[in-house]
Amino acid sequence: MPDLFPTALPPAMPDQPVRAAAPLADRLRPRHLGEVIGQEHLTGPDGAIGRMVAAGRLSSMVLWGPPGTGKTSIARLLAQAVGMRYHAVSAVFSGVADLKKAFAEADVAAKAGQRTLLFVDEIHRFNRAQQDGFLPFVEAGTVTLVGATTENPSFELNAALLSRAQVLILHRLDAEALEKLLARAEELEGKPLPLTPEARAALVASADGDGRFLLNQAETLWSVNLAEPLDPAGLGKFIQRRVAVYDKDREGHYNLISALHKALRGSDPQAALYYMARMLTAGEEPLYVLRRLVRFASEDIGLADPQALVQCLAARDAYEFLGSPEGELAVVQACLYCATAPKSNAAYKAHKAAWKSARETGSLMPPANILNAPTKLMKDIGYGAGYAYDHDADDGFSGADYWPEGMAPQTYYRPVERGFEREVLKRLDWWDKKRRERQEP
Repeated sequence: MPDLFPTALPPAMPDQPVRAAAPLADRLRPRHLGEVIGQEHLTGPDGAIGRMVAAGRLSSMVLWGPPGTGKTSIARLLAQAVGMRYHAVSAVFSGVADLKKAFAEADVAAKAGQRTLLFVDEIHRFNRAQQDGFLPFVEAGTVTLVGATTENPSFELNAALLSRAQVLILHRLDAEALEKLLARAEELEGKPLPLTPEARAALVASADGDGRFLLNQAETLWSVNLAEPLDPAGLGKFIQRRVAVYDKDREGHYNLISALHKALRGSDPQAALYYMARMLTAGEEPLYVLRRLVRFASEDIGLADPQALVQCLAARDAYEFLGSPEGELAVVQACLYCATAPKSNAAYKAHKAAWKSARETGSLMPPANILNAPTKLMKDIGYGAGYAYDHDADDGFSGADYWPEGMAPQTYYRPVERGFEREVLKRLDWWDKKRRERQEP
């Protein structure tokens, strides 16, 4: 049975020589799966990878996780752990010819009794047709496919490919895991990082879960031979904070806008501001956020506070007038107004119900008494006859039936007992009462 945690460390992979001049992150790559940090839920004895290695047989898989979490290392070490031939390609640099060559070499190796683990980095960058090209070789067992991606496989990979591979999720490295990485780096370098404890904590936080970024920063600190340890202020001047992972057309974008919307709906202005700040500091267009706030004002607030929509539209005008960064305060104001406003989705539900009813009832004519009669013919056939003009009633309400003949009156809009809709509900109840009274014989 393969050992995930050998006591004697194996040598580096033949195709991955450790060079003294290599970057620190390269020199510190794990030499067996037991050295992989932060992914014990997969590599541990009860994890999916741990169980496969213990059985000595791998299935095809997609490793999905943020940058710097060990996807490439895990793939390389998986091949080593089960004695498979390792071949790596990158979807960024490889094309169809490279894949054909890889499959041909794997086929030759298979005939010689050697199984091949084909590692495809950034697999989501292959188009749908290229992804389909993997299927016959995976099904035939020519290769065991291990793909790596930072994007949600549900959106980026073919359903046919996903059905033949397990999706294994790698976690963003937490502070404890990043500290372990730094400790290993210090052991390898034979000296501590030139940082105060507070600056060390700031360095870990600046990595945003990316182990590779953290090691690159540590290497920079060692390279300059600082005379005194840096405090947080000195560290801030010396190195740059990692830019948050955020692609405007990919999952990170949709995750954050969803989180913003849910926090607004849950009346948590603090969390709503946090998620909005995450988006804007990562480069999201403020006008996109404003469009979502305008939508929220109608979908989740509606007439519970009619001013919410006004506030959001005013924020859009203010932002377009002022630009960034001054105009962003108006976006903040709109966000806070929406988060703290009374909530109602009655208008949203009414919209859905009314549209559904309209589709189902087709072309039913309104009752003739509420139709205009601009011609003599239309008057002769009864258009407008018997129309009750509401302003002629003492209370400004006729109580007439406005529904098409053959269609019972419907109730689409049901106000809630919150905010201004409480007043709307009182009006509707009063009108319903009057309508019943006037319909009674």
